[in-house]
Amino acid sequence: MPETLEEAVRLLAAYDGRARAVGGGTDYFVDEAHQPAPEVLVDVTRIAGLRRIWEQDGYIVIGCGASHAQIVASPVVQAHGTALVEACGQIGGPQVRNVATLAGNIAHALPAADGSIALLALDGEALVAWAEAGALIQAWRPLTQLFRGPGQSAIDSTRQVLAAVRFRARAAMEGSAFARVMRPQGVALPIMGLAVRVRLGDDGVIADARIALGPVAPTPFRARRTEDFLRSRQPDALTLREATNTLLSETHPRTSPHRATAEYRREVIPVLFEEAIGKALQRAGAKVAA
Repeated sequence: MPETLEEAVRLLAAYDGRARAVGGGTDYFVDEAHQPAPEVLVDVTRIAGLRRIWEQDGYIVIGCGASHAQIVASPVVQAHGTALVEACGQIGGPQVRNVATLAGNIAHALPAADGSIALLALDGEALVAWAEAGALIQAWRPLTQLFRGPGQSAIDSTRQVLAAVRFRARAAMEGSAFARVMRPQGVALPIMGLAVRVRLGDDGVIADARIALGPVAPTPFRARRTEDFLRSRQPDALTLREATNTLLSETHPRTSPHRATAEYRREVIPVLFEEAIGKALQRAGAKVAA
């Protein structure tokens, strides 16, 4: 249980691939796919300062030790990243949210991970740290670069630590939202999750949009064609109907034997999109015309 980031990456380097960094461990300890099992787990949740959430240089920064419950309760995240608050508030149950971390949610690289989808819509970045010649090296990387496939992260958890994540602070006339559907037993993986961030121009048109959803691809998915369609358009019902058609044309959900069919997920996507973009536009100050 290292107390500094330098100590954590040096421990990982010393074990030369035989150790693994973990946060809350709520994903790790139920995953049976560890082959071979690591000799050592390096728990990063006690690293000094990285259980904090703070604002710095126009960004909201969340340390790797911050739990989902901390994010939900954070006034600064509530003010600047509503979509992330809504996503983290639906993960697991209270016991899981009190322990599990957003950094761990991202590092697990599941295409339907709620925290990853919300942070992707917020144009999130991750601070990756590692040891090189005994020295601590750190670099911010766009969240889009961290996912390689279902459960396959570009972060090597045997040698690297996802030290923090960040997203740009909310601007004027900007809003975000997250919507999700899952099976009714309460603590379950999502059938579909969708997050939206929109910014209005002074003339009331949609100046920018970010849309993320999953599972519709091997990784958390950015709907870039739909984002492009929405820019410079009025936030009216016709625009949103056409945007929904664009969104359906660029997403390809699959059938899951445990959760939902592809056909059901395609029915769900428009409903979630309408809910999330409606809330995001309202929070940005728009009134959607019929």
